Amino acid sequence: MSSKPLDYDNLNENVKKCQYAVRGELYLRASELQKEGKKIIFTNVGNPHALGQKPLTFPRQVIALCQAPFLLDDPNVGFLFPADAIARAKHYLAMTSGGLGAYSDSRGTPGVRKEVAEFIERRDGYPSDPELIFLTDGASKGVMQILNSVIRGPSDGILVPVPQYPLYSASIQLLGGSLVPYYLEETANWGLDINDLRQSVAQARYKGITVRAMVIINPGNPTGQCLSVANLKQIIQFCHQESLVLLGDEVYQQNIYQDERPFISARKVLLDMGPPISKELQLVSFHTVSKGYWGECGQRGGYFEMTNIPPKSVEEIYKVASISLSPNVPGQIFMGLMVNPPKPGDISYDQYVRESKGILESLRKRAHMMTDGFNSCRNVVCNFTEGAMYSFPQIRLPPRAIEAAKKLGKVPDVFYCLRLLEATGISTVPGSGFGQKEGVFHLRTTILPAEEDMPAIMSSFKKFNDEFMEQYEDHKGYSRM
Repeated sequence: MSSKPLDYDNLNENVKKCQYAVRGELYLRASELQKEGKKIIFTNVGNPHALGQKPLTFPRQVIALCQAPFLLDDPNVGFLFPADAIARAKHYLAMTSGGLGAYSDSRGTPGVRKEVAEFIERRDGYPSDPELIFLTDGASKGVMQILNSVIRGPSDGILVPVPQYPLYSASIQLLGGSLVPYYLEETANWGLDINDLRQSVAQARYKGITVRAMVIINPGNPTGQCLSVANLKQIIQFCHQESLVLLGDEVYQQNIYQDERPFISARKVLLDMGPPISKELQLVSFHTVSKGYWGECGQRGGYFEMTNIPPKSVEEIYKVASISLSPNVPGQIFMGLMVNPPKPGDISYDQYVRESKGILESLRKRAHMMTDGFNSCRNVVCNFTEGAMYSFPQIRLPPRAIEAAKKLGKVPDVFYCLRLLEATGISTVPGSGFGQKEGVFHLRTTILPAEEDMPAIMSSFKKFNDEFMEQYEDHKGYSRM
């Protein structure tokens, strides 16, 4: 019988080669165990509501009214919904021709893009052009749209921080480009050394790769660090010298858990630097409703903003966006609500501030609880999570554990994470799924489990880890930390 196009051997090789560890082997095993009745704590993905974070009240009220506009005609609507939610629902419905069930412009609803532009201007102190803002189904779709426009073939390279979020490695593979890693320095709180960056580009060029773009994730995923202004300036100057487009993944900008290093956008730093660089460097910045204290992952709302991208290129990116007709409209309205929340004096303002502050304060406590918990474990070291929503501890595996993993045909940190899952029900992602230096092993976990559950989770992890180390340490030749 002749082979068919969708038989495994005939599939696109880029599809077979791409990996996405966040939903990989560990996640599949965790799902199996859950079906068998084992309690699983899914800390493998930054999915706040799945781990018990409550949605913010005001945006859900507005969306409920937009989804069911007939409620606005009900004489009792004022008893069920606050007046500012009713007014805001009418505001968004007036922007959409045909309501939430109709396609919008392929770039997103103009009124919402204007709200995003106003948010960016308040944040950075510089005007933003709504025509250069595209609304997307989450930041991931925007990243893929831009990578698709940049990557022309296998000799085009994208600089990506390692450890990296596997969206980048998977998308670059799918689009047929080349990932060019630049390593973050764990001992310097996951900082970036500009000399390493130059070395990465030189090595790529030696292999015949044309480096065309550089990705920064700020705050970092999986590493949780916030980039300093000095670091951002160096990155911008480097991209300018090398004629690279800078892709600023800034989806965790609301998730900051310390006061020393606040989030500052790449765009603000660029525009503060002034001409000629502020007029020349090409920058695309990404944001989403999935993270922060919103955590609306399932709503798939996001945007990207373009700085110094020529009009003809913007037209081409618009054309490609048009192929999907339009980003989902409820996600667009969530984005509008995120960038234009209740203001002082609004009926819903106090509740909105109480809810959002409560989430951020709890996340700050959880970041400390998790970092301290990991650092109390044998052969585990962990940098503090300054921002984002992950912890990325280094697990110093004894040689005997590495040998045991190899005998089973497993990468050592996959072996460790599988054992952790079986013993405790804690589902993490091995560091190898994000990239790491040779011979160094990590795992990534979210800091999202409920605050009251955190002590028990960390205690369970410590018990497993210390028993694992006891089992595999060669007490004659392997020293404890």
